Amino acid sequence: MTTVPAARSPRRYDPERKSRIIDATLEVVADHGVAGTTSRRIAAAADVPLGSITYHFDSIDDLLAQAFRRLSDQMSPRYEAHFAGVRDLEGFADAVADLINGDAGGTERDWVVSYELYLAALRDPALRSVTESWMRRSRAVLERFIDPVTARGVDALIEGLVMHRTLSTAPFDRAETRAIVRRFLGVAE
Repeated sequence: MTTVPAARSPRRYDPERKSRIIDATLEVVADHGVAGTTSRRIAAAADVPLGSITYHFDSIDDLLAQAFRRLSDQMSPRYEAHFAGVRDLEGFADAVADLINGDAGGTERDWVVSYELYLAALRDPALRSVTESWMRRSRAVLERFIDPVTARGVDALIEGLVMHRTLSTAPFDRAETRAIVRRFLGVAE
C-alpha cells in the first residue's frame, strides 16, 4: 500500500512582508517603547505569522536596527529638503527654528521613535552605528551653511530643543525658539 503525502498548504506570496514588519516595528516602538516591543506585538501589527519575524530577521535587535535605519532614511531627506531654499545665515537660523518647532515634515511619533532609538543606543552599542550615521547625515546638511564645529553644536541644540518641546506640557513659544537659535549663531535679532 502506498501512502499519499499530506497536502501542503500553498505558500502565500508576500514580497512586501519584510518591509511591512519593519514599518510595524516603528509603530510598535512608538506605542510601547523599545522595552515594550516584542515579536508578538510586531507580528500582530504587521498581520503576519510570528515565525515571519525569525525567518526575516536574525534577532529582535537586528529588526530594531533595520527599523531605526528605515526611520533615518525616511527623515533625512525631509531634513535636507527643509534647508533647500536657505541662502544666508539669517535664513539658516530661521530654518533651524522652524525645524525645532515641527515644520520639517517630522511627526511627534517620528520624534518619539527617534528618542527611543537614542535611549536604546545608550545600552546597545550596535545601535550606536545607526545613531552616528544619522547624526553625520544631519551635520552634513548643516555644514553647507556653517563650519563643522558649529554644526555639531547646532545639531545638539536642535535635538535638545525638540526634546524640550516634545516633553513640555505648556505651549512652546516659537519666537523664543527663534531668539535662542539666532543668539546661538550670533545673528542679530
